[in-house]
Amino acid sequence: MKKEINIGLVEDQALFREGMKAIINRWQDMQVIFESSDGYSVPAKLREAAVLPDVMLVDLSLPPDGDKEYSGQHVTQALTDSYPDMKILILSVHDDDHFINQLIQCGAHGYLVKDSAPQEVQEAILAVHTKGSYINERALKALQLKTVRTIRHKPQNLSITKREEEILQLVCKQYTAEEIAQELFISVKTVNGHRNNLLQKTGSRNVTGLVLYAIRNNIISLK
Repeated sequence: MKKEINIGLVEDQALFREGMKAIINRWQDMQVIFESSDGYSVPAKLREAAVLPDVMLVDLSLPPDGDKEYSGQHVTQALTDSYPDMKILILSVHDDDHFINQLIQCGAHGYLVKDSAPQEVQEAILAVHTKGSYINERALKALQLKTVRTIRHKPQNLSITKREEEILQLVCKQYTAEEIAQELFISVKTVNGHRNNLLQKTGSRNVTGLVLYAIRNNIISLK
């Protein structure tokens, strides 16, 4: 039996939050089990939760904690540190290269603007849950643009093997470990071993970080 995906919503606008919850709860094999109207109380609420969300949808702009800023970036950093297996999708009104890059480098597994179609949100949830990341064309262009501006002619010189490069290219194409194993005629255990080595070698927090590394080092690119 297929496991249901448990969703968390961190969103200060009640109407938007209720709308998202109603939409998600209509989708097969998904349910909203956690809500918060701010980011700063999320860690404490999760510590008391009987069941943790598999995927957290986090608004970028959130209320401050008194006079201290606590945005979606702060939530992302807190969740990445305390719940490394939890997947984080940022929802934002900002369609901006800077924010996309910043959140992905902080550990977010995907970035969506709030005017995204419900179908894309559903696809993004499934992608981060099953494949570890959701990099749509908009985010990929932002990552590549940032790379052109900051890296230019100086890629990182790491000892990536030919097999690791093959796996990295397939990871960037959103292949699952099972699909990579089938494509390269190797075991899933071997795929996961190579992927873990890549995470360590590149200093990436997650699969999305591997995509960023691949762009910076011209392993993948947009035509």
